[in-house]
Amino acid sequence: MAKLKSTFICQACGNVTPRWAGRCDACGEWNTIVEEVETSGVGAGPKSAKASGRPVELVPLSGESEDAIRIVTRNSELDRVLGGGFVMGSATLVGGDPGIGKSTLLLQAAAALASQGKRVIYISGEEAIAQVRLRASRLGVAEAPVELASETHVETILATLEKGKAPDLVIIDSIQTCWTERIESAPGTVTQVRTSAQALTRFAKKSGSAVVIVGHVTKDGQIAGPRVVEHMVDAVLYFEGDTSLTYRILRGVKNRYGATDEIGVFEMIGSGLREVPNPSALFLDQRDTGAAGSAVFAGIEGTRPVLVEIQALVAPSPLGTPRRAVVGWDSSRLSMVLAVLETRCGVRIGANDIYLNVAGGLKVNEPAADLAVAAALISSLTNAPLPPDAVYFGEVSLSGGVRPVVHANLRVREAAKLGFGIVHTAKLGDGERADGVRVEEFSALAALVGRIAAKGDAQPVGEDA
Repeated sequence: MAKLKSTFICQACGNVTPRWAGRCDACGEWNTIVEEVETSGVGAGPKSAKASGRPVELVPLSGESEDAIRIVTRNSELDRVLGGGFVMGSATLVGGDPGIGKSTLLLQAAAALASQGKRVIYISGEEAIAQVRLRASRLGVAEAPVELASETHVETILATLEKGKAPDLVIIDSIQTCWTERIESAPGTVTQVRTSAQALTRFAKKSGSAVVIVGHVTKDGQIAGPRVVEHMVDAVLYFEGDTSLTYRILRGVKNRYGATDEIGVFEMIGSGLREVPNPSALFLDQRDTGAAGSAVFAGIEGTRPVLVEIQALVAPSPLGTPRRAVVGWDSSRLSMVLAVLETRCGVRIGANDIYLNVAGGLKVNEPAADLAVAAALISSLTNAPLPPDAVYFGEVSLSGGVRPVVHANLRVREAAKLGFGIVHTAKLGDGERADGVRVEEFSALAALVGRIAAKGDAQPVGEDA
């Protein structure tokens, strides 16, 4: 007969400890360890599992394999991030802040697929059926043949999905509200989230249906519950953006059937989420071309070139320890660029307060933004506005050099398409140029610093520059 055994699990990282503690030793979070009950004893141990096992057939690595069957939502931004549409038999986890638009996006995708003749089931665990219908009416998709239910019991959900024809797409909103009777803990705990996600993923593999699971995020932007949920599913998408702004970014961080660095850009309007086919124009729409400290960076998000404005403000610090505030970029990368400017270029900047922002809410992760950040910092420090038709990209090395980056041709062509005439970067190859664009090549960061500082009101360069 099975016995009940208590374990203590961190709700932030999933670490298991034999006793309760105020602080998790694995992730360092406070007051996240919760007691949960597990079943053990006869029928739950490894001996029982070994007795019920059977040998499986081993096959060679080479052989024919079928391409993944996809269902296309006809939403170009969503399909781009997914790699061409939802893969049949896959499980996708969609995370994002509350109110960012996860339910809106998925309800629009569900209505689009249902209108194509696909069987789509939308199961809401957080909202009543009337609330979902109100959202559908506001989005203008109330007439789409989407099958709707409000349920949180996993066994009931699976029994409903297995009844009749297998659905093409199943949306579970959200996994934190689901619970299974096999676990004694409350809904939303690590064990409940993990077990529920495992059951839904198993259904997707067995039935061939595409299952989409919505997950909340914690205050630091991670999927609430254990990170092992991300390992269970085939794709993980994050819905990002500032709720005070109108545009949203859908970013793929894991995809077994496509690229993991694609983004989709949407604009939140009264009738739902609208696709943005040209995000560069959106991010540069409100740019102040005459202000110092503003540089345009030509970046790459997946296979798409994206131009974005990087804003920097260098101000005298009244404190003994200068402040560093970074939004949308790696703060440690900023510290490295500042150190290179101080040591290799002779720029006295470390004693100032530094504020850096990537306009539009986009998060830049690639080192190619080093040159644009350095240009914006020097522009703000010397009060020298940069040319309005110039873009910057290039990696800055610790020796003060400027190194070339990948996909330079895509960056240059995107700049030319949007009307920019000057590109500041490292040395380019023969096939990485575009007609109508002048390329200013730099092998050392000090050369760019000197050119910008010469046009400014202040002279930040030391005697050793």
